Amino acid sequence: MINLVLFGPPGAGKGTQSEKLIQQYQFVHLSTGDILRSEIKAGTELGLKAAKLMDQGILVPDEVVIGMIENKLKAHRDAKGFIFDGFPRTVKQAEALDELLSQYGEKISLMVALEVPDDVLLARLLERGKSSGRPDDQNEDLIAKRIEEYNNKTAPVADFYKQQGKLHPIHGVGSIEEIFNNICAEIDGVSGSAN
Repeated sequence: MINLVLFGPPGAGKGTQSEKLIQQYQFVHLSTGDILRSEIKAGTELGLKAAKLMDQGILVPDEVVIGMIENKLKAHRDAKGFIFDGFPRTVKQAEALDELLSQYGEKISLMVALEVPDDVLLARLLERGKSSGRPDDQNEDLIAKRIEEYNNKTAPVADFYKQQGKLHPIHGVGSIEEIFNNICAEIDGVSGSAN
């Protein structure tokens, strides 16, 4: 099983690449945002707890998110692999994810980090804002703040996986196909060495 953390700042192309990787490898996509919304919609115990916190403007604690991820792992025991998208965002979350996976005899296989210069991210997000209708993609100051937040908070997670020898940086500028092929080469290199 391949467990991939797909990493990158807002506008790096994670969503686009996730879709292609899911088709190519039949991975199960674990987007914490999607999981939160589906648990809330389903009215699960964790979903109700998360909704209550979110209504108060409080971030959902790590243990609730980890619990939701564990539910997905249990539901997909026969999966060929998982893409973790939007998680882990902190070293504490990365450690909790490692601990959870080890309970199932699994581990993170690799972290692919899409690296894109800030000016390119800004241009991409402003362009996306024209079609997405998302207000956070239409305001340069908000975009700059999101990119800065990513650089400050999540960069240590890359170091965490680098220390484990699992960090695989990918240049995230170029054609979608070119970037996809580079990611696949990293995945195939890891899965080939696991056999």
